[in-house]
Amino acid sequence: MERIEKEIVVSNIHGLHARPAALFVQLANQFDSSIMLKKDSEMVDGKSIIAILSLGINNGSVVRMIVEGNDAPQAIERLKRFLEESND
Repeated sequence: MERIEKEIVVSNIHGLHARPAALFVQLANQFDSSIMLKKDSEMVDGKSIIAILSLGINNGSVVRMIVEGNDAPQAIERLKRFLEESND
């Protein structure tokens, strides 16, 4: 099982609040891999909207994404792209 970690600067203009967080979770749930997001010292399940909202991720926030599973390379690339899109 593959494990990949990447540090990402969130460029999504809305950060990960309400609707963007829901879209992120929807996308994350398309993959079998476990997906964790870490901001500062707090780490949460990337497939839980409540957990993601608790991190308070804004535009410009730096997060570490940890993806573990058979489809980890595809999952991390797609989720990273989502976080880095500006979505103005």
